[in-house]
Amino acid sequence: MDATKRPLLIPPEFATYAEKHGIFEMYTKLLEQLLINKPDDPLTFLIELLKRDSDDAPQVVIMGPPAAGKRTIAKMVCNRIRAAYLTMDNLIQEAEIEIRKKAQEYIKKNETIPTELWLKIIKERMKSYDCIKRGWVLEGFPQTREQALALQAEGIYPKHFVLLDAPDTVLIERAAGKRVDPETGDVYHTTFDWPSNAEVAGRLEPVPGNSEDELVNKLVVYHRHIEGLKTCYSKILKIINADQPKGDVFAQTITFLGSRLRNAAPHNPRVVLLGPTGSGKGVQAALLANKYNIVNISCGQLIKQAIVDETKAGLAAKPYLEKNMLVPDAILLNILKQRLGQLDCVSRGWVMHGYPKTTEQGEQLVHAGFTPNRVFFLDVPNDSVIERLTLRATDPITGERYHMLYNPPRTQEVKERLRRAPKDSPEEVQKRLGAYQAFVDELTDYYVDAQHVNADQDPHTVFECLESMMVNPIPQRFDD
Repeated sequence: MDATKRPLLIPPEFATYAEKHGIFEMYTKLLEQLLINKPDDPLTFLIELLKRDSDDAPQVVIMGPPAAGKRTIAKMVCNRIRAAYLTMDNLIQEAEIEIRKKAQEYIKKNETIPTELWLKIIKERMKSYDCIKRGWVLEGFPQTREQALALQAEGIYPKHFVLLDAPDTVLIERAAGKRVDPETGDVYHTTFDWPSNAEVAGRLEPVPGNSEDELVNKLVVYHRHIEGLKTCYSKILKIINADQPKGDVFAQTITFLGSRLRNAAPHNPRVVLLGPTGSGKGVQAALLANKYNIVNISCGQLIKQAIVDETKAGLAAKPYLEKNMLVPDAILLNILKQRLGQLDCVSRGWVMHGYPKTTEQGEQLVHAGFTPNRVFFLDVPNDSVIERLTLRATDPITGERYHMLYNPPRTQEVKERLRRAPKDSPEEVQKRLGAYQAFVDELTDYYVDAQHVNADQDPHTVFECLESMMVNPIPQRFDD
């Protein structure tokens, strides 16, 4: 085939398959675990590793000073994400008998348990089925930089590190009112969180070691080591203000745990912008295409170009445009496939607007192999859309565009010769809004990972929101 006469079309399935199944990330993880564990039989080790379907299992450390609410938030998180709850106490209790006795001897002597012993305890616990399958939340450990580095050397590195922070004066005040249930280990507070159950309230006891002098000493030790811990976990660290209601602390924690770290996997953007007429899809697509050197795909422009080029699909679409009718989905899809399969779209990525408008079109796009990896809804109230479109006009002499509110003409002469496009009449705008509203709910249900952006603001502010969402991985969703 003469490539100068017909564009070279590249099947899109290769990149889509690799991205969908995380091939690059899988390869990276296998190599990483191979170097950490150094097994005698690498092949068998890799096969066993591949059999585990727990790549997305949460691995969280929740840290903070005494009385910051680590235990409360850690338990709430475990209940939400159904992960194994690990504390320094239950790690020791669940360890093998010999190791447990050694650890308890250090505790009886009021001595610090050596890091090497902690490593044995934690490594054995994390080999358990629940930690592998459901993930884990580790509360209050590691406490020093030495312990953190030792864990990393053994390949134990959390995906998220939550640091609860509050002023020392607040922590001292909190500690004075803390009470613990000796049967369940649940922590309550005389002022902020008193149990409604009278039986539970009756058996609450003061927390040992919570006098003001003891807490001040613990805070001194905490502040001595926390900066080293921040350095070790700087890439996965989130500091959350603990001096607020626990519901707010929990909400911020869950939001952070839903975030994913960027990785070095090759990534070509395949972006779809959805929104009502006048929401700024064309403007945002142009900004994204210009900054990231991706191809700007306007469905309307593609149809017009196909008609000008007199392609088969273009000639088939021409009668529908001339009669002001919708072009059938099959013709639209053929035009899109010809463009999206070209080298620049496959190698650089693309941002599409004006398509899909229905769930059927979205399904057809996926079946053709062009699965978007980012979908954004540009949300604008109908009143703002009508204001944007019905008040804009063009100077037929200079071609300059004006808006009667935001960019009015400077002279009466220019104002008198302005012309409004027929499509910007209130009736036509309402018609297009109605067509969008008829399908927006089913599109929202179809694109479950789509992200919504408030587009009723300055275009550059909207662009910054789109940018932040496009460059970061899609957040993980936790089922209630």
